[in-house]
Amino acid sequence: MLALEDAPARDFLKALPGLLPERPKAILVISAHWERLRPALNAPERTETIHDFGGFPPALFQLTYPAPPSASLARRAAELLAAAGLPADIDTRRGLDHGAWVPLIVSWPNADIPVVQLSVQTRLGPEHHVRLGEALRPLREEGVLILGSGSFTHDLSSFRSSGGRIDAPEQAWVHVFAEWMSSALKECRTDDLIHYRTRAPEAVHNHPTEEHLLPLYVALGAGSGSITQLHTSTTYGILRMDAFAFG
Repeated sequence: MLALEDAPARDFLKALPGLLPERPKAILVISAHWERLRPALNAPERTETIHDFGGFPPALFQLTYPAPPSASLARRAAELLAAAGLPADIDTRRGLDHGAWVPLIVSWPNADIPVVQLSVQTRLGPEHHVRLGEALRPLREEGVLILGSGSFTHDLSSFRSSGGRIDAPEQAWVHVFAEWMSSALKECRTDDLIHYRTRAPEAVHNHPTEEHLLPLYVALGAGSGSITQLHTSTTYGILRMDAFAFG
């Protein structure tokens, strides 16, 4: 709903291009909503906007994000992954799911930057996704923005506790987990982050399944230098919308 609803996280995404040192030549986005058994990159002839959800207002289904695809970036990313012992597939049919196009339509509404999406492998966990990011790090020097799109907390079974209010008070179990994660990131405690599921308070409550946190680990692996927190806010009392810059 960030594509339609006013919220602090939407305001942040609208301002994101101005925080970057230069306009990206292309964007590689890792979304929680494309799960494959091994890495896959999309390179369709024409980018389809995938409305992979239900029960939302009709206006959301009318939005499209026809960003240019980039077969060359998909091949380059696949080559980097293969060189790191992480063979990847190229999908010539798949478009962009809402984990990819929703933040992009807010930040770059003209859809004029080439976009490639990378899948997650949920069963392989955080350390695998750090390795993916490390392999893709050279893309940073080639003008590619590596964007991890998920959710800092994501227990949708607790959604009704918000009463449907986007500005509902943040739940205590959400706060304690997100603050632990934020500290671990800013202190570069990579081992703690990889083992967050047993070390962070309320970890399993906030992430009953891991796919929505795994894009963060690709960005972590692709980063270099310090980690800076760019934004923090909560929607519906349960979804922390934190954003970080990695190097």
